[in-house]
Amino acid sequence: MSQRNLLQYLVIAAKGLAIGAADVVPGVSGGTIAFISGIYEELIETIHKLDFGFFTIWKKEGFLAAWKHYNLAFLFALLIGVGISIISLASLIFSLLETYPIMVWSFFFGLVVASIVYVAQQIDKWNLAMILGLTVAIILSYWITIVEPLGTADSTWFLFFAGFIAIIAMILPGISGAFILLLLGAYTNVIGIITQLVSGIKTMDSTLLFDALYKVLIFGAGAIVGIKVFSRVLNWMFKYHKNLILALLTGFMVGALNKIWPWKEVLKYRTNHAGEQIPLLEKSILPHNFDGNPYILYAVIFAVVGFLTIFVLERVANRKSETQEM
Repeated sequence: MSQRNLLQYLVIAAKGLAIGAADVVPGVSGGTIAFISGIYEELIETIHKLDFGFFTIWKKEGFLAAWKHYNLAFLFALLIGVGISIISLASLIFSLLETYPIMVWSFFFGLVVASIVYVAQQIDKWNLAMILGLTVAIILSYWITIVEPLGTADSTWFLFFAGFIAIIAMILPGISGAFILLLLGAYTNVIGIITQLVSGIKTMDSTLLFDALYKVLIFGAGAIVGIKVFSRVLNWMFKYHKNLILALLTGFMVGALNKIWPWKEVLKYRTNHAGEQIPLLEKSILPHNFDGNPYILYAVIFAVVGFLTIFVLERVANRKSETQEM
């Protein structure tokens, strides 16, 4: 691989900004953005290549040789962009969720509906196995949305597990890490942790900062383990059992629509780290049963905008694919 210059690494960091933005929004896949921007194969190859051999080369040939051998300049530039994007957007989304929850969830709902259509269209043929996989995935996904969570994002093991599972968004185009966090019931908590980290940095509150940093590191450790465990397995399955994987993904998204439904009734609360009462268990209700203004017109508008966002991304991806084939 030829040596890149500073401008090329800045472009990679900019692509990381786009991937990070996608990873914060449920329904948009960071893997899809990586594919559209033309760095997906290099990203997967770099992740696959990472191992403890880095330290062997470092010892024998020096740090720079190991850095270059494992293409870490590319990975570092990309992760810088992803990190900046996530930290910047997390506070905004957290604020919007508190102020305009129905509009934000409606936007997410439209994103996921469009993602369902997009992923289902990639299935070449349907057979009994596809239909069975779709059905099981819908039932399992819906069941996860209605049961009381076994843990919360405040607990160490749940944070690690959430990071472990959500990282598959970086492996396969079409899967949203934020969507998986939603499915696990951890999305708002993880966004809150990132917001807490930013607040700790701004106010120089050491207690707030170290508590958030600890949680981010636990989540990150889960992600690192997950990406090494899942990368080869999922790519192999995507290569040899693509239709089945796509059917399962479609089913998971269909079942999880219940989680993103904008109008909810709180059945049970829990106390977070700040001593505040926040929803633990909710059920979807019709807009006219909602306790407050249901903002139906705004909900429809934002859902349509969310749907069209995925439609535009799909068109860009298809156009890029057609250009590469010419």
